[in-house]
Amino acid sequence: MRGLLDNRPFKLIAGLATALALIVVVLGAYVRLSDAGLGCPDWPGCYGELFMSDSGRHAEIAAQSGYDRPYEHDKAWKEMAHRYLAGSLGLLILAMAVLGWRYRALPGQPCKVPLLLVGLVIFQSALGMWTVTLLLKPAVVTLHLLGGMSVLALIWWSFLRTPSPAGPPLATRADSDRRITPLAVLALVVIAAQITLGGWVSTNYAALICADLPTCQGQWWPPMDFADGFTFWRGLGVDYEYGVLGPEAMTAVHVSHRIGAVVTLLVVGAVAARVMIRGSLALRQSAIALLLLLLLQLALGVANIVWMLPLPLAVAHNAGAALLLLAAVTLLHQTTARGDR
Repeated sequence: MRGLLDNRPFKLIAGLATALALIVVVLGAYVRLSDAGLGCPDWPGCYGELFMSDSGRHAEIAAQSGYDRPYEHDKAWKEMAHRYLAGSLGLLILAMAVLGWRYRALPGQPCKVPLLLVGLVIFQSALGMWTVTLLLKPAVVTLHLLGGMSVLALIWWSFLRTPSPAGPPLATRADSDRRITPLAVLALVVIAAQITLGGWVSTNYAALICADLPTCQGQWWPPMDFADGFTFWRGLGVDYEYGVLGPEAMTAVHVSHRIGAVVTLLVVGAVAARVMIRGSLALRQSAIALLLLLLLQLALGVANIVWMLPLPLAVAHNAGAALLLLAAVTLLHQTTARGDR
């Protein structure tokens, strides 16, 4: 039975799904940062239509159907493009689950993670609906962001863990070093926490409340309201577009992200340095990539403040976070993979 099975289709689909998931995550950031998150006030269609066509027709539907928001063609297209690509990604993940189950007899073939991904994608779809119906509630939008990052990371993990039938498994070539596993886990946890803080800043429109560096509003510790800034659930029926927090609450959110950036730089930088000194050649290469992406993220964060959050830089900052997450997942894979497959 094993000799008749070839998991190359799974590996190919996992690679394609990783690329598409990265595009979906970055496009989601673009939709959010260009204020197009409510470009379609309903779900899963847009003003009652599943397919975008003539802008005049949609404008007429919007006017006749009593929607609270006027039809804006560019924003609607951005939102629907994101939905179409996310739906395509869901189909690829379903194919991964089917193939993972089919090839489950092969040594090292991921089966449980693809099945988990199917459930996560279903939950992501619900979060996408709630993002619209609950009017960009920050807790929901942040969870949607984290869900997208989790999907991306798990697809990449499945790709890495799948042995290549054409040669030695990636794990063997990586010359794994399990002693570094706790450090890789630490780096991954810190990066995930910082992504969460960044999502909270974005969904609460707090990115520009501090327009100077390294101080904020000319002070090292300006007035801040952490209790209000980190109230995760507020009343229903509130329109959260452009934010509802007061200045001191927004400042608390922003400064927390800055503190998190310093912690991330120190911790992940120390992990990368430790691996570069003591790790195997493959691990050192991954650590260098991790460190370079970390420094790039820091530079993008600073540039967004200096140039007042231009859209391309803001989207690039989100893309950098996704790539940094993938680098941490790669390092963890290399330190935990079996070298005897």
